Amino acid sequence: MVVGLGNPGPKYAAHRHNVGFMVLEALAERLEADPWRDKFQARVARADVGDAQLVLLEPQTYMNESGRSVQAAAAFYKHDPAEVCVVHDELDLPFGQVRIKVGGGHAGHNGLRSIIACLGTPEFVRVRVGIGRPPPGFRGEVASFVLAPFDGAESAQLAELVKQSVGAVLDIARRGLGPAMNARNVRPRPPRPPRPPRVEAAAEALAAEAGAAPATGSAAGPAGAPSAPRSSAERPLPAGSRRRAGAGPSRVFPWPRGVLRSRPPGRAAVRVPRSGAFVPGASARSPTTGSGPVREDTT
Repeated sequence: MVVGLGNPGPKYAAHRHNVGFMVLEALAERLEADPWRDKFQARVARADVGDAQLVLLEPQTYMNESGRSVQAAAAFYKHDPAEVCVVHDELDLPFGQVRIKVGGGHAGHNGLRSIIACLGTPEFVRVRVGIGRPPPGFRGEVASFVLAPFDGAESAQLAELVKQSVGAVLDIARRGLGPAMNARNVRPRPPRPPRPPRVEAAAEALAAEAGAAPATGSAAGPAGAPSAPRSSAERPLPAGSRRRAGAGPSRVFPWPRGVLRSRPPGRAAVRVPRSGAFVPGASARSPTTGSGPVREDTT
């Protein structure tokens, strides 16, 4: 037996609280059910799903008395509570989501509260149709939210939500409760972030940008700006450094005079006496020069 919850009358027909009625009427239309008739203080229809027969029930007792109608119909058709499937609106699910559940509390839903009290157990199947919580700017109580029509954006997606709910009921009837829950109770995956461009594509883009942009430090430069030096021979030396006469860019020694460095190729090393005087042409190991550090001949 499939029960859709809602309030009777055209005044409530488009409300969020009546989404159970919307699903049941769409299910009856899809299954080409028998005409609706009044019984058990409800509207009742029958429909076939394969070899099984479904009883469709819309209580007309208003939401908070729905249990009296459900209990009477379940007793007449000899259905156990586990064979009753209730379709209802669910505040705790975002709008557009549908979940299947067995048992549990009523979470403040007066229709579920009444059914639990009349059946004497919460162990019946529920198809929970998400309507979402009131938005942050909503003024009023939750009852005012559920007893109001869907807004414009929700109304555009309502047909798809009802279709998903009908599919959930049919999955239970055709495949069984376990497979239906496995198929329907899947959390939607968050959207994947865009993939980064491939390394080759990124390198080509950087190369294209570099080719389009003017070269940094080019001879032209901005108007009125001095041209940048092109070689080490043209660069100004740091304070305390000097350039050997006749040396090209590769023969620049930018260290202060007297600092110990390895000697350049082809230059003889001399030792510095304790007195500090240079001995030109002296051997690096000459005993006349005394013991002292080896210094480059920079003269």
